[in-house]
Amino acid sequence: MTEANEALTSPEDRYAARLQKRSSSSVLRARIVESEKKNLAETFAHLGEDDALVRAPARIVAARRRYVLGAGKSFAYATLFAWDLSAGLSQVLLIDEAAVRSIDVLSDVRPTDVLVVFSFRRYQRQSVLVAERFAAAGGTVIAVTDSPDAPVAAFATETVTVPTSSASYADSPTAVAAVIHLVSTLSIASAKGARRRFAEREQLNQILNSYVE
Repeated sequence: MTEANEALTSPEDRYAARLQKRSSSSVLRARIVESEKKNLAETFAHLGEDDALVRAPARIVAARRRYVLGAGKSFAYATLFAWDLSAGLSQVLLIDEAAVRSIDVLSDVRPTDVLVVFSFRRYQRQSVLVAERFAAAGGTVIAVTDSPDAPVAAFATETVTVPTSSASYADSPTAVAAVIHLVSTLSIASAKGARRRFAEREQLNQILNSYVE
């Protein structure tokens, strides 16, 4: 995250700096597209050298239970990751504070458990507190965030950092989606039994008539 981008801490700040001055839709489109292309290029260059992207999937595969958490906007990232990961791995549990509640998870943390936390500015307090308690209870925390100095990183065994610079009032989700794709794919690729799970799920999809053919 650049210093200029880091200084714009709220959507209001970013709107004032980037969008308050009127410009045509075509000019704004070009600026946003160029920003996203640059962001993705920086992301893949960084991840190509970041060993956390190799260690994190290994820890996910080795875990017995795999919890996924994200609050606020990051809940969308957590949902996408849990959806993709559960296709090839069992015991993937999205903490949604409904069927799976953080208080229940924290009261039964085992050393073989892993918590993947998505936490991006403005950092939601819940995610940081749950990560802190999960780590204190002996579980492994993997943070996916926008800065190595993000609050959640202090409690993480592995931290995968994702650039979110943007030309919009909102920080960019583009590279986050790419990292979700990478981490879930690397995890499933090294998991024993993944192919069998895919085959069983496909049979069930046919039995349940899940999709429009």
